[in-house]
Amino acid sequence: MAVDTIKWNSPAVFRAGMSLILCVLAILSIQTGVQDFSLSGFIAGEGADRFIGFISRMPRTLAIILTGAGLAISGIIMQTLTNNKFVSPTTAGTLAWCRFGVMLAILLTAGAPPWLRLGVAFAASLAGTFCFIALLQNIRFTNVFMVPLAGIMLGNVVNAVTIFIAYRYDIIQNMLSWLQGNFALVVRGNYELLYLGLPCLVLAWYYANRFTIAGMGESMAISLGENPRRTILLGLAIVALLTSLIVVTVGSIPFVGLVIPNIISMIRGDNLRGTLPETALSGAVFLLACDLAGRIVIYPYEVNISVVSGIAGSLLFLVILFRRKR
Repeated sequence: MAVDTIKWNSPAVFRAGMSLILCVLAILSIQTGVQDFSLSGFIAGEGADRFIGFISRMPRTLAIILTGAGLAISGIIMQTLTNNKFVSPTTAGTLAWCRFGVMLAILLTAGAPPWLRLGVAFAASLAGTFCFIALLQNIRFTNVFMVPLAGIMLGNVVNAVTIFIAYRYDIIQNMLSWLQGNFALVVRGNYELLYLGLPCLVLAWYYANRFTIAGMGESMAISLGENPRRTILLGLAIVALLTSLIVVTVGSIPFVGLVIPNIISMIRGDNLRGTLPETALSGAVFLLACDLAGRIVIYPYEVNISVVSGIAGSLLFLVILFRRKR
């Protein structure tokens, strides 16, 4: 095929480009660190390099990729179901409800295993997301910006209650580990819960068309033969589980689920099933880039991933706002 006949804006080319960038960033992520490490020695099977690679470097890189893809997919599902481009697990209060669930697990079951924290966080985040959806259905907002503002206000209230209870029972130090995301402590054996998110990504792709129909409104979905309430329940369950997995494993990371779906929407359109792979790849690329920046900027020390993603995400969000205003 001649170069001038290649459709550079086609989905295949976009996915290939993002996959190449992801591979390059993944290799850089594996190589970056304070401890001496050689990728060639790891491939050759040298003892020290292989030990560091399997124990720390590869688990951290895989955790970042899974987290970025999960947050981006959660954001695009919520935006589709609510038909609002400014809704995400952060602006809808889902992350705040997850932290509330983790606090309950710590308070009620001291030394709770990860699976119990995950279960309580999942139940709390699902219930909180339903509260947000019920709020949207009972209050008709005339401005699209009021929807995320309502979610942020609800999330701040939940955060305030969580921190108050944590101070009251002297577990604030345990809660701080979930207030900001951190990949520095990710090693083999404490990140594998993230693999539970892979079936959620498959379900999201399989039900993508139904999510799109449910986001059109109840009357339109029923006329097209879809059960909107059941579809919304499934979508919110996927979002709640993905968010709970990430909060329990690595903590809260802002803006990924907000800016990445908007960028992909501007580039590739709003076909949910068609843009899910690009959204997952872009989320992983964005988080890998943020993690590398945080590890390099004050090397050998490390800036928290939530700080870097918050700065980069807020700048991208401002660009999106001005672009949509034009």
